[in-house]
Amino acid sequence: MANIKQQKKRIKRAAKQHETNVRYRSTIKTLFKGLETAEGDEKVAKARELEKLVDRAASRGALHANTAARRKGRIQRILAADTGE
Repeated sequence: MANIKQQKKRIKRAAKQHETNVRYRSTIKTLFKGLETAEGDEKVAKARELEKLVDRAASRGALHANTAARRKGRIQRILAADTGE
């Protein structure tokens, strides 16, 4: 454990950031599972919500930019498979 006051603060802040990042990643994984089981208009709505969340996570730094792009591509592939394109 740190002895310096600033380092104690930094440990608390890092733990809070880690918790937030884990929450983003977990939610994204859960929404992907829901997207794969959804049908029709519900699938499009869930895809839009998931894409917004991926963008938000990337802008906050919870996801790397390339990872976010890959996830968004995966969303588009799932939607394209549903429409038969």
